[in-house]
Amino acid sequence: MLEPLVDSLIEDPRWEEIDLPALAEHAARAVLADRGLVPEDFEISLLGCDDARIAVLNADFRGKASPTNVLSWPSDERAAEDDGGEPDLPEPFAPGIPEALGDIAIAYETCVREAGDQGKALHDHVLHLLVHGTLHLLGFDHIREGDAALMEEIEVRVLDRMGILNPYGE
Repeated sequence: MLEPLVDSLIEDPRWEEIDLPALAEHAARAVLADRGLVPEDFEISLLGCDDARIAVLNADFRGKASPTNVLSWPSDERAAEDDGGEPDLPEPFAPGIPEALGDIAIAYETCVREAGDQGKALHDHVLHLLVHGTLHLLGFDHIREGDAALMEEIEVRVLDRMGILNPYGE
């Protein structure tokens, strides 16, 4: 049995309906495999919460006092200097001791609302957001145009391998 890559804390029991810990594990492993990283060398912390909790986190860390779908906090700065460049991927800490990549929080009500508004299955939308959050932990971002194009390309490829249609509708 493989050691879990994702350590999950589920505050909102509604996440149990879609087995958020299993989805997070699947998404994180798929992203790390795509990047050529060995999942057993790393760990991620996940918080499955509600809109009220994520609104507090969003206010505390981003100065935006409103709910959002997903937040992520990388354990280290890995972003590329050049727009559209590859971030510095993390190195394993030591044999048998996983390197912490960071934390992800995801909000139930916002995810349900967005999935409904976009006509997507909640399962597929949440997997996309977890792939997205994991990429943020690896230093990918979407503020600059080239970085956004690279991040979306990876998201689409990883999701396609999971049997999920392009979330950007292209």
